[in-house]
Amino acid sequence: MLKKILSTMLFVAAASQATAQTASPAGAKVYIISPADGAVVTSPVTVTFGLKGMGVAPAGTDRANTGHHHLLVDAKALPAAGQPMGGEVIHFGGGQTETTLELAPGKHSLQLIMGDMAHVPHNPIVASEKITITVK
Repeated sequence: MLKKILSTMLFVAAASQATAQTASPAGAKVYIISPADGAVVTSPVTVTFGLKGMGVAPAGTDRANTGHHHLLVDAKALPAAGQPMGGEVIHFGGGQTETTLELAPGKHSLQLIMGDMAHVPHNPIVASEKITITVK
């Protein structure tokens, strides 16, 4: 019984370590370079990412003050802090700083959030302002 309790405690400790939030550098900022907020565009839409105060590194890279981009399209809220981001975001684990999206006509919101080597949002969270675009 004691062996099972110790095993469970080790598993819980490992799981909490795996999802610990990486500190973000003071003043770090992620933003969408283009399209601009309020832009009227045609699909496909090229979205260019900007970042200040930290570097971009591929997922799995353990380097201080770095992370990789995640894009939210038409999301109601940011992903939960302290756990890896899942299907609610588009992952750019290769360190990409631009993407092209096929979007249906209408209004769409776009927002960036940085994730650490394990796709967990930094602490404090480094997220862009949410912008709105209209696809013709």
